[in-house]
Amino acid sequence: MEHLKAVIVEDEEASRETLNAYVAKYCEGVSVVAMAESVKIGLEVIKEHSPDIVFLDVEMPFGNAFDVLEQTQEVDYHTIFITAYSDYAIKALNYSAAYYILKPISIEELVSAVEKVREINQESNFSELKKVLQQNLGNEGIQRIVLPNQS
Repeated sequence: MEHLKAVIVEDEEASRETLNAYVAKYCEGVSVVAMAESVKIGLEVIKEHSPDIVFLDVEMPFGNAFDVLEQTQEVDYHTIFITAYSDYAIKALNYSAAYYILKPISIEELVSAVEKVREINQESNFSELKKVLQQNLGNEGIQRIVLPNQS
């Protein structure tokens, strides 16, 4: 089983700690290498650690998940959105998110999200997904959804 490095970007301390504990206990082969409580610190730890997965809260003070995505385009990682708001699901899809989990976090959903990342890594070309993400970020206001071909 491939080992994955993860970063958690979540402004609520209790949510960060709970997610960290869940990943450690239920997601075999995944290590949380850093946690951040803001967009600014999230940007720093993502660039420093080059994680495979970023668990990303959507709404944070002084910015949001989409600010993080736009400012870390040079780092290849899968995004698993963690949020209390279902309103962002479409926008998350437009940003080629690997998964979207609503709070409170279900352990089943968390395990499914990590397994989906593993499947993406094994079955598809991650660099192709990265290109899709960059194309989507390049569309001001995201007026279309670009999907990679499955071949």
